[in-house]
Amino acid sequence: MIDAFFSEERLLFTPAIATGETLPVIFAFPNEYTVGITSLGYQVVWATLVQRPDLAVTRLFTDGHEPLPAAPALLGFSVSWELDYINILKILESLGIPLWASERTAEHPLVFGGGPVLTANPEPFAPFFDVVLLGDGETLLDPFIDTVVQTQGCDRATQLRQLAQVPGVYVPALYEVTYQSATGPIAQVTPQDSDIPPRPEKQTYRGNVLSTSTVVTKRAAWENIYMVEVVRSCPEMCRFCLASYLTLPFRTATVPGALIPAIERGLAVTNRLGLLGASVTQHPEFETLLDYLNQPQFDGVRVSLASVRTNTVNRKLTETLTRHGSRSITIAVESGSERLRRIVNKKLDTDDIVAAAVNAKAGGLSSLKLYGMAGIPGEMPADLEATVTMMSTLKKAAPGLRLTLGCSTFVPKAHTPFQWYGVNRAADKGLKRLQKSMGALGVEFRPESYNWSIIQTLISRGDRRLAPLLVQVRDYGDSLGSYRRAFKDFKGQLPPLEFYVHEDWATDQPLPWDHIGGPLPKATLLKHRESAIAEFPEGFTPTPTGRKKSPYSGSHLG
Repeated sequence: MIDAFFSEERLLFTPAIATGETLPVIFAFPNEYTVGITSLGYQVVWATLVQRPDLAVTRLFTDGHEPLPAAPALLGFSVSWELDYINILKILESLGIPLWASERTAEHPLVFGGGPVLTANPEPFAPFFDVVLLGDGETLLDPFIDTVVQTQGCDRATQLRQLAQVPGVYVPALYEVTYQSATGPIAQVTPQDSDIPPRPEKQTYRGNVLSTSTVVTKRAAWENIYMVEVVRSCPEMCRFCLASYLTLPFRTATVPGALIPAIERGLAVTNRLGLLGASVTQHPEFETLLDYLNQPQFDGVRVSLASVRTNTVNRKLTETLTRHGSRSITIAVESGSERLRRIVNKKLDTDDIVAAAVNAKAGGLSSLKLYGMAGIPGEMPADLEATVTMMSTLKKAAPGLRLTLGCSTFVPKAHTPFQWYGVNRAADKGLKRLQKSMGALGVEFRPESYNWSIIQTLISRGDRRLAPLLVQVRDYGDSLGSYRRAFKDFKGQLPPLEFYVHEDWATDQPLPWDHIGGPLPKATLLKHRESAIAEFPEGFTPTPTGRKKSPYSGSHLG
């Protein structure tokens, strides 16, 4: 079965032929093959490594692997989902590698990791990694590997200190963390000495040739799909959005120079095309791309789009998608409340949402999927009621169009203007009220687990004190109850769960990731936060260390 995973792949690149001694590398994705091979980031990093003649690279997933070296020099992880940390621990144990970087010796490989989870806030996982790569692989990988190769004759401590000099390479063990108290906030994170960079900076690739699939397989979660990154980041900068703020600036792949040649390469081996990006339709030449795909020779190609900007859903787009096998389109609206959309900087009128539904139906699509959110800072009961009203309006404006509303709980993310806010405890009630109202309207409602939002927030705002707790949770089982149980075990050794998850943090409080250089300075994030607060309802005052009584009390929806 495992052999079939790899034998059925169609490679879109040529692996390098070793020209001499090679460094053995294991590159892991901490989930099943079908999930990992669908990650464009994992594909691209793997192909980059395999195309180096000085490396011998094998892949490892939780359900199988290529033949593994007996003594790997490097073990890398691509981390896209917070809870995959459990599988990282399992993989380390299965390979006989100590969980804690501090316990590894010269006989163990250097363990490195990258991806959006680690770039945003590596601290909860820092004790498990020798090295964390911050940012885009296009600029990080080769300097990192070059330095690893050049320092092979050095002892481990010397090698790590050399690696810490590479831009974007973060060596957690070389930074000391102090706390205001055992159960209080961080005081500061400082390098061990003056030779260590005081502020490792996220690296940003600024080219106009973006990522494309390096392998196509029917075993992928999206069978036989060829993925093309059309844009990177998002110009809208919704104030909660990690995908926008962490990956700034907004970059586009050139249509004639990059996208069209890439699409032609992919369609030579498959007829399924995925156009990826946080805001694909905001590519300045997107109409040109649609014209290209609408040529007769592509009539048999199935085209899928990532979530699109709502006010770009026009007849040409929906007719193109219908022509190429799509039956639905997805838009992120966040809320039916225009005031709440102003809070999050969603530059969108309700009329734009209605027009998207009308154009979806007129263009031949059968379904419109909308993404919303509960518990946004500044939210009031009337804002949730506005979402119900909006969905009712959409049903009347586009009768027969199947509507689906997916809804998550607001989760604060590092490097965004809303990083100081905690999760509103009343958001769970808001989700339940929306579910009841959507049922009455005949709208399919898909809420994301509120408990998962709690765990995600814990990890997204966590510091190094969480690492032993995460190991304990792994032993207890994957549930919110396990986390609460583990917090009881560590009572007095770290802040309570509520501190990480529900408290609004003071803006002058040091944050676990303050020593990591992100795309925007904290002063800019604070200005964006103040712009959001200006839209808060009268009498709604955010507090620096807690949350007021639930604004949902006594409200009624539907």
